[in-house]
Amino acid sequence: MVGPGTGIAPFRSFLQERQATGAKGKAWLFFGEINRSTCFFYESEFEAYLADGTLTRLDTAFSRDQALKLYVQHKMLENGKELFDWLEQGAIFYVCGDAARMAVDVDNALREIVAKEGGKSPEEVNAYMDNLKASKRYRRDVY
Repeated sequence: MVGPGTGIAPFRSFLQERQATGAKGKAWLFFGEINRSTCFFYESEFEAYLADGTLTRLDTAFSRDQALKLYVQHKMLENGKELFDWLEQGAIFYVCGDAARMAVDVDNALREIVAKEGGKSPEEVNAYMDNLKASKRYRRDVY
């Protein structure tokens, strides 16, 4: 799940349902905002989900907490091998948030990960992405 800013809303609901139903399986969230100190509104909620196993992994990107801007796509690239492994194991990749910039950057990062970690040509990357979409394993709610 990749949900920077207000894109986090559906993923909070998703995690609440996973907890309520005792859903099994892994869940990984990439969350981004401006600053950790002023914009990490759900930190304790996410920590509780990590503690009880509702959430397997949480990677955060706070864009203004350091000199160089850090975004969710950077965290994806840092963890490209593991992210690709999850996809190869059948993971569903969800993205929610800004369509104009974030969703494009996340898509480009995902394509870069598939190329690098999967050893795929540009044509093979396109086919891989098309397959993810056709099998409903790449879902986007972008606006």
